[in-house]
Amino acid sequence: MPMDDDALPPPREPPIVADISRLSVDEIEQRIVGLKAEIARLETALKAKLASRAAADAAFKL
Repeated sequence: MPMDDDALPPPREPPIVADISRLSVDEIEQRIVGLKAEIARLETALKAKLASRAAADAAFKL
């Protein structure tokens, strides 16, 4: 039976490396930029989900 891609959980990003002492300044700066972009993406998704929840709550509280 073929697997449905929608049924699979999204792939998880590799965990944040705990030992950052070996990273260069440039690598740290790049990492910060990437993490800030991920935070912005998550905040956008959160706002959309909260708006959806609020709309559903309003519809069911009639």
